[in-house]
Amino acid sequence: MEILRVEHLSKIYGTGENAVHALDDVSFCVEKGQFLAIIGPSGSGKSTLLNMIGALDTPTSGKVFIDGKDIFSMKERNLTVFRRRNIGFIFQSFNLIPELTVEQNIIFPVLLDYQKPNKKYLEELLTVLGLKERRRHLPSQLSGGQQQRVALARAIVTRPKVLLLDEPLSAIDAKLRKSLQVEIRRIQKQLNITTIFVTHDQDEAMVMSDRICLLNCGKIEQMDTPIAIYTHPR
Repeated sequence: MEILRVEHLSKIYGTGENAVHALDDVSFCVEKGQFLAIIGPSGSGKSTLLNMIGALDTPTSGKVFIDGKDIFSMKERNLTVFRRRNIGFIFQSFNLIPELTVEQNIIFPVLLDYQKPNKKYLEELLTVLGLKERRRHLPSQLSGGQQQRVALARAIVTRPKVLLLDEPLSAIDAKLRKSLQVEIRRIQKQLNITTIFVTHDQDEAMVMSDRICLLNCGKIEQMDTPIAIYTHPR
């Protein structure tokens, strides 16, 4: 079942001779529960594409459909609510609120939406992510890996249709990075969350994803399974 469709997406910054084509007629779709890694050199459009999918920026042209809904046809207020309820984000910086405990940080998006947290699901997340004994701790009392797990729990506490990750492991040491690669993939499979993962690390993409999208100069050069891209690179 298709959960995400991107149609002829383009993004141009500037005008005339100074125009930069960050995205150039990008189209693809993602099935529910799939893990898609987006790779490419610096400046290839990876983060721009992720921002478009997450409605953090608007395209020059093209459309993005999430669960069949054309997100850029929505009014701004409706889009804000839709994004909060259907799209989870994890960035390079964890952006945890330092004055709030682990549990309070996790349920913050739910309270922001004037909803009551699902206590059973919260306990499941705390258990699965190994945070149950840290629920009353502040971010400053956690290791880097624990902070990353809190950020992951906060991103999926609303049960989003799509989870977007923008190089969330780039600032973590190699040993912890390997551990979190396994953990993110395990959680993603267990909860069947459609995930779009931007990384500059090709090996990371090969290990974690079901499909890989290779971007270069704002265009898709290749999109296939990790095995196909490894054995038949274009």
